[in-house]
Amino acid sequence: MITEKKNIPLLDTQPEIQSIWAELTTALEGVMRSGMFIMGPNVKTFEKEAAAYFGVKHALGVNSGTDALVLGCHAIGLKPGDEVITTAFTFFATGEAVSHFGAIPIFVDIDPHTFNLDPEQIEAKIGPNTKAIIPVHLYGHACDMDAIMAIAEKHNLHVLEDVAQAFGSEYKGKKVGAIGHAGALSFFPSKNLGGFGDGGMYLTNDDKLAATVGMLRVHGAKKKYFNEEIGYNSRLDEIQAAVLRVKLPHIDEWNEGRRQAAAWYGEFLAGEDQIITPYIASYTNHVFHQFTIRIKNGKRDAVHAKLQEQGIASFVYYPVSLDNLPIYNSLPKSAMPNCEMCSHEVLSLPIWPKIEKNTVAQVAEAIKEAVRS
Repeated sequence: MITEKKNIPLLDTQPEIQSIWAELTTALEGVMRSGMFIMGPNVKTFEKEAAAYFGVKHALGVNSGTDALVLGCHAIGLKPGDEVITTAFTFFATGEAVSHFGAIPIFVDIDPHTFNLDPEQIEAKIGPNTKAIIPVHLYGHACDMDAIMAIAEKHNLHVLEDVAQAFGSEYKGKKVGAIGHAGALSFFPSKNLGGFGDGGMYLTNDDKLAATVGMLRVHGAKKKYFNEEIGYNSRLDEIQAAVLRVKLPHIDEWNEGRRQAAAWYGEFLAGEDQIITPYIASYTNHVFHQFTIRIKNGKRDAVHAKLQEQGIASFVYYPVSLDNLPIYNSLPKSAMPNCEMCSHEVLSLPIWPKIEKNTVAQVAEAIKEAVRS
């Protein structure tokens, strides 16, 4: 019986910060001394470095991952009555970005193994008003992009990848975010590549889309004070860009650390028939923004509570699918059995790049004990 009270957070960013402390303080001091805090040299350089990392022509820093989605929807001319197909099992920002324009998010059920949009269910939801597809690479596992892009090409649909949880994840060797017509990144502090505040980025190979988003993020003006469109104040801060520039060269190593932690969890939780550990499709190199298990037999909430009692953090991403949110009550409903099942079974466990094997072992032991009780 485990009785010792622990203090294990869901995420600990301090080990990675401490490992690059000198570089960070030098970068931050440089920004403070420069007096340039908005759209300065760090933003411009980080955009070039990120574009090179993803292998795209354009990377545009914006205020947040949500803004990257919103500006991406604006850039394709989304309007009231248009429809956008996306997953029902994701954070609200994905549907919210569509709804901002009076457009309608058309929710699709997920594959319960990958937690991602099920491509086999997309075509049945396509209608005369369908304009785009927003696949979400949830928890760091890539969507089946070949299938999604084939459907998009067949029906002439725009694909905007939501990469908020999957920085560095790949699909068949290509970075997600660089496969669709555009990609949206988040640099929220808890992300795999996180800043010291909000931040986001829009990726594309399309010159016209890049020019439009570049204009929209600065109040709809290509030339200052000569505004051409109602835009946004959505700029990546210079301080955030400086932090992200220091972190970017380490992201692949840190993602590998997450994969190692996931392997330890898989080892320690093996053989528990009430626990389903994450599936990894052969086409992806899962970056484990979250390590999310499924707990069967209606025990998820009890396990969650028992972990909390022991000082072990865990979290439910997500307790309700988007189609069941009050804001979308007026939309036509269709069966989402996998979303419904996962919303009652998923539980995300502590994970970060430098988590120790002993910590993973303690969490796993506590989960097994809770499930068996």
